[in-house]
Amino acid sequence: MTQIANLTKIRQALSKNQATPSWTARLACGCCWGRVGIVNMRCLWLLLLLLLGWRELRAQTFTVGTYNVEMYIERGFGNVLPKTAAAKARVQESIVALQADILALQEIGTTNLLIELQNALGNRGLNYPYWEFVYGSDTNLHLALLSRFPIVERRPRVSDAFLLSGRRFFVSRGFLEVDVQVNSGYRFTLLAAHLKSKRRSFLADEEEIREQEAILLGERVKRLLAGDPQRNVVVLGDFNDYKSTQSVKTLLGKGNTSLVDTRPSERRANSRTNDELRNVAWTHFFVRDDVYSRIDYIFLSRGMAREWVRDESYVLARPDWFEASDHRPVVVQIQSVDR
Repeated sequence: MTQIANLTKIRQALSKNQATPSWTARLACGCCWGRVGIVNMRCLWLLLLLLLGWRELRAQTFTVGTYNVEMYIERGFGNVLPKTAAAKARVQESIVALQADILALQEIGTTNLLIELQNALGNRGLNYPYWEFVYGSDTNLHLALLSRFPIVERRPRVSDAFLLSGRRFFVSRGFLEVDVQVNSGYRFTLLAAHLKSKRRSFLADEEEIREQEAILLGERVKRLLAGDPQRNVVVLGDFNDYKSTQSVKTLLGKGNTSLVDTRPSERRANSRTNDELRNVAWTHFFVRDDVYSRIDYIFLSRGMAREWVRDESYVLARPDWFEASDHRPVVVQIQSVDR
């Protein structure tokens, strides 16, 4: 009976993502191991059931995150210096702490750096066998994706353009679009973006550029959902603007093709209140103006939002976040069964 009770406790802990098989095996078995290595068969059965339950649990949910890794480059440009080894290490530590199954990245310099990051994470025990990289018109900073699950379709959007002030503009970083197969019964489309920053542009007003990029991305989302409003779609990334602005409102959309703003916040107990809008949710710090703001978002289609696990979605809060990037990563958890 003690073993059954232990098993129940372990399963409860696993459901809260507080346990891993490395120590649960010892807890389940208790003193089943003899001095000469003989294992009680009942213990083996309990251990088998435990592991099967853990795999089942892992298969039922997955996580999607976004992280602007701030100038993750190997060659400087303008006044921007290459990412230091120490800063890269802090980025890697943040990603390992986040444990996202699918992670969209902004401000990656080259595919070589993405592979370097992929290998470094693997050395830390976090393996991403699948990746995507998008070459936009910006030759320095790019969009990328790391995934534990197969990327079954890739539709990089690097030719989207708009007219502004009599000039033709391409979306600077393009849009990353893929389909990810989580399991045999659950698949979703991911659209990642890094919209025009608030830094001054000498070609046109930076806010208008950002709004036009948002219009193009919003139109793509509408087309995806027009034929099937219940389609699983996640739109995420660094949108470089606030929720009240026209660009973000455009992305959220209206009607049956509108998106749901997940608005993750810090998961620390002293950071959460009964009023969700008062929870600490900032994702970016702008040094020049001494401003903390939320400009990194994860939006879900109405169909996918039904599978969203609100309590397991959060902004990663680490004391050394600023040593890695001027952004903090964001993650949401999704149940991998259509509802």
